[in-house]
Amino acid sequence: MSERTGLITFLGGGLTLVGNPVGVGDAAPEFAVLTNDLAPAKLADFPEKGLILIAVPSLDTAVCDLEARKFNKEMESLSGKAKALVISMDLPFAQKRWAEAAGVTNIVTLSDHRDAAFGQAYGLLIKELRLLARAVLVLGPDRKVAYMELVKEVTNEPDYAAALAALGKVL
Repeated sequence: MSERTGLITFLGGGLTLVGNPVGVGDAAPEFAVLTNDLAPAKLADFPEKGLILIAVPSLDTAVCDLEARKFNKEMESLSGKAKALVISMDLPFAQKRWAEAAGVTNIVTLSDHRDAAFGQAYGLLIKELRLLARAVLVLGPDRKVAYMELVKEVTNEPDYAAALAALGKVL
């Protein structure tokens, strides 16, 4: 498993990313995660024309909460055409509790806590914290990466406008 440094920080301190990095034009790797009901889920389970994969460290933090809520709002008008998957290392029970409390219904929360399969497949697993780096990937109907943002400072928000513009181009 490859390790990369110098790409992201947490409160200014450098971190190590573990896994196989992906970039624009790459085929999106398959992964195995858990739904909020502990059922297995994989990339192939989401047939929508466009997908946004949103990796966040934890929905229990203010920035991740805000980010997930913003993408939930943006996905209201895209039902049936696109889906947003918010993936974190949070336990499925915590994700379910968060989603119910937040009233989000336009995104899907998925847990990578068991195997870190998503984090490793996309090179987004933070070695020092065993959390996911903050990243946004847009996949087109061919399941190739059409857009990717790895947020340099984990406590910062992503570029929502750029991600949504990229999603618009693949729909």
